[in-house]
Amino acid sequence: MNNKEQDNNPKVFYEIFIRSFCDANHDGKGDLNGITSKLDYLQNLGIEGIWITPFFKSNSNHKYDVIDYKYIDPECGTMQDIEHLLEEAHRRNIKVLLDFVINHTSSQHYWFQEAKKGKDNPYRNYYNWLTPDQIKAKGIAEREKTADSNETNPWHWAKKGDEEKYYGMFWSEMPDLNMDNPKVREEIYEIGRFWLEKGVDGFRMDAAKHIYPDWEADKCHVFWEEFRATMEAIKPDVYIVGEVWTSAEKIAPFFKGLKANFNFDLCFAIQDIVKTGKDTKDIVSMLIRNYALFSKENPDFVDATMLSNHDQVRIGSIADGNIEKLKLAANLLLTLPGNPYLYYGEEIGMKGKKPDENIREAFIWNKRSDDNDRTNWRKPVYNTDSKTTPLKFQIEDENSLFNHYKKMIALRKTVPALAQISPPNLQKSGIVNKKLVSFIRPHQDGDVLVIQNITSESVEVSLKNKFEDVLLSSNDSKLEGKKLKLGPYGIFVSK
Repeated sequence: MNNKEQDNNPKVFYEIFIRSFCDANHDGKGDLNGITSKLDYLQNLGIEGIWITPFFKSNSNHKYDVIDYKYIDPECGTMQDIEHLLEEAHRRNIKVLLDFVINHTSSQHYWFQEAKKGKDNPYRNYYNWLTPDQIKAKGIAEREKTADSNETNPWHWAKKGDEEKYYGMFWSEMPDLNMDNPKVREEIYEIGRFWLEKGVDGFRMDAAKHIYPDWEADKCHVFWEEFRATMEAIKPDVYIVGEVWTSAEKIAPFFKGLKANFNFDLCFAIQDIVKTGKDTKDIVSMLIRNYALFSKENPDFVDATMLSNHDQVRIGSIADGNIEKLKLAANLLLTLPGNPYLYYGEEIGMKGKKPDENIREAFIWNKRSDDNDRTNWRKPVYNTDSKTTPLKFQIEDENSLFNHYKKMIALRKTVPALAQISPPNLQKSGIVNKKLVSFIRPHQDGDVLVIQNITSESVEVSLKNKFEDVLLSSNDSKLEGKKLKLGPYGIFVSK
């Protein structure tokens, strides 16, 4: 993926949890046709790429336990529906990423149903099996809880009387695949080929950090290089983004294969700013340091940024529903470098805390009585008409969070310094003030200065003469000569 190809990448992505987004057939659950029906909305918002959570055959509501990678779960639609979605998205210049879950399958997948029959079954080595004595000898009977898995006992019995247990780090119903088996790799690559030839633009790789078990983690990096090369041979401009939920130092080696990875450090740092009004992580210095780590592994790396996703407390709840704080979060996400991803509903201030179902509630399109598109597969806890202003009314309110997102996305896409994704362009501003996050986005077409007040108090700051063309300024901000007064949570962007 060279820089020219990266220029063609979507500037802003949007994650859709399919079951909760839009219900086209009125069975209470979101579906592929529901997404297709909202492509005009996404295009109007400024979205150029969508990541759709899994819609393959599965027994769960989240569908991260895949039973068949080439069969659409009936609640989501049909193969014709995804083909239609791809056609309509591409007609609007919106790219489509599938959530590709290859760390594990469902325990109901044909491969595992065969594997558990016994050691002589040809599918046995599609998964990882050890005897209790072998597990004990290796010291791998237990694992510590991590941000992405609460499972502490990852070895499970398939059936009574077995001599061996299988490894499933997320859940007993999600057995991990054995990537040391060339046949497993061939199966995965063939599935990737199938979907790329259908017209899919790329993949979000679930649990990319865990393609190999924890005690063989270093093998992941070589695997991802092989995976990317195989997918690029099929589709040279394929976009692959990895979920590597860990620190920047540990993410860095994954960029050898996965040219894009989510930046969890930045995600949590922005959440912390929203929560406390303090930039304790010094995010500009942190990013510059992290970029240096990433570029050593791959100078063409893409930093995928976000405020939250389907596994995390929603930014709306972190901000306690405060619209000004939510605008602050949007400002940082959409003016800092990277390839940003919005989690569906962030643009209307949806809230949600664990358990997972509560951070995956129905998108609020209209007031309940007039909302034919709203899903109702579960009763909402955080997002009802009285708690979250429906999109219809936010569209009509020029000061709404939705219209703020729309404005910020448009600014990002039209200003070259802000639109640059790779390499990420970022410098310190030279302004020292703990109430501010400020930085420069250098570019040959003109450097851009961003100053963001992260507090509920007004702030005054002195500027240099270099930046005179004001691109964006909060309503309660004033620039008099070199003196800038920023209102609470105010932003100032100039060239």
